Amino acid sequence: MHDPGQAARDEEFLAHVTRRLAALPHAEAVALGGSRATGTHAPDSDWDFAVYYRGAFSPEHVRALGWPGEVSEIGGWGGGVFNGGAWLEVRGRRVDVHYRDLDEVRHVLAEAEEGRFHVERLLFHLAGVPSYILLAELAVNRVLHGDLPRPGYPAALRRTAPRHWWGDARHTLAHARAAYAARGRLTETAGAAATAACQGAHAVLAARGEWVTNEKTLLARADLREVDALLSGLTPDPQKLTSAVDAVAALLESAAAAA
Repeated sequence: MHDPGQAARDEEFLAHVTRRLAALPHAEAVALGGSRATGTHAPDSDWDFAVYYRGAFSPEHVRALGWPGEVSEIGGWGGGVFNGGAWLEVRGRRVDVHYRDLDEVRHVLAEAEEGRFHVERLLFHLAGVPSYILLAELAVNRVLHGDLPRPGYPAALRRTAPRHWWGDARHTLAHARAAYAARGRLTETAGAAATAACQGAHAVLAARGEWVTNEKTLLARADLREVDALLSGLTPDPQKLTSAVDAVAALLESAAAAA
């Protein structure tokens, strides 16, 4: 049931955090992301904020806000497109803050418009994170302060990204079949098949021109949830593992043909 009082409290909380983040030195914009931006959140969902900065932004200023939690250095989350952030508690609510370098964002946008991107390893992303996730955030997040570009899905990226992801998925499964399944290595086989399914899902959504910001609903959005049944009940039997890998490959090839 909709609670007008809770909605008002949420907006007041949002305004409070936005004011504090927008006042950080070198911050030019603040946006709300995740399920809170799309309206798909649960009452206990985290609050995901991005601070877009240019110049000598310092995590020390985030620490100086006085909110308890963990604040990383610039580059503290691997040094790639996700270049750091903070896990905080604000007024009893869980708040994530991501650092976003505007010069890097604009570079990624220019690259994507030419069909170029790269994939980085990142926690919580089985298939890795494509550099164009920065553009996906701009497209779907709610801008709270400042001005930010709102990119459409570049036509060149719709041509190159599916080829890249399908290639990754096919190579992942080929390796799983020879190196894991044939040797009865259940865990490695299942992990590789799950990774390939996520890679294939990225390909499907890229072909549609649909942005992806995380993997939480990736398989469902790509109509690849059937992979669950293909991996259920596996045992360390080489023949059964090989058959499962072949079944996943057939499912992804069918999706590729339909994309």
